[in-house]
Amino acid sequence: MTALLTVSDLKLDFYGVHVLRGVDFAVPAGSFTGLIGPNGAGKSTLFNVVSGLYRPKGGGVRLGETETTGQPPEKLVAAGLVRSFQLARGFPKLSVFQHLMLYGADQPGENLFAAMFGSASARRREAELAERAFGIARRLRLDHVLDNPVTALSGGQKKLVEIGRALMAEPKILLLDEPMAGVNPSLADEIAGHLTALNRDGLTICLIEHDMALIKRLCEPVVVMAEGRTLTQGSFEEVASDIRVQEAYLGRRH
Repeated sequence: MTALLTVSDLKLDFYGVHVLRGVDFAVPAGSFTGLIGPNGAGKSTLFNVVSGLYRPKGGGVRLGETETTGQPPEKLVAAGLVRSFQLARGFPKLSVFQHLMLYGADQPGENLFAAMFGSASARRREAELAERAFGIARRLRLDHVLDNPVTALSGGQKKLVEIGRALMAEPKILLLDEPMAGVNPSLADEIAGHLTALNRDGLTICLIEHDMALIKRLCEPVVVMAEGRTLTQGSFEEVASDIRVQEAYLGRRH
């Protein structure tokens, strides 16, 4: 299967502390890849490097056949790589609809002339983005709270808005950092259902998650990290039966 995202020997340290020590793995196009590992394994830091927030000290990242190592986040988003964060972020005074619109690609308001004088093409693009925002809201069952400020939403709804904003950017691959963390079980199950449907429709997803039941249910393949390195990659059953994975989670036997 063709790799959409390839991470090769990725390294990063902060003031001499090695956080990533040579991470290697690939996310196949169309897959729902799980990224797991004990706390401190370097999973979120890896996402920060891949998405352009940190520049690595060594190794490389490719999106398809394109080298993307060290590119800024806005270029990566334009290329189709979009990520979410563990904590849902937003602007307290903006509504759900406004949050979705903000993340639409090719915003006419980003051009000063179009923003000031409102050309016909700018109005058409604005209407297209609004229609896309309405469609995403309906898909994620957020249409009934479109006019609400994000501060009025539940934790689970804020996670859905975060996913919706990412979808507005028209991603080829979506990196999700614990999108079900802190969410009540029924809404976590709903979010998992939305992600499964998005993947079924062709969106490639790479998910960081600590709930092994969710990883088993959603992900194929599964990548395991420990101590800043890739430990193994395979099906859930293969990685769960690997003695190195058991030792990484439970401690080495003496």
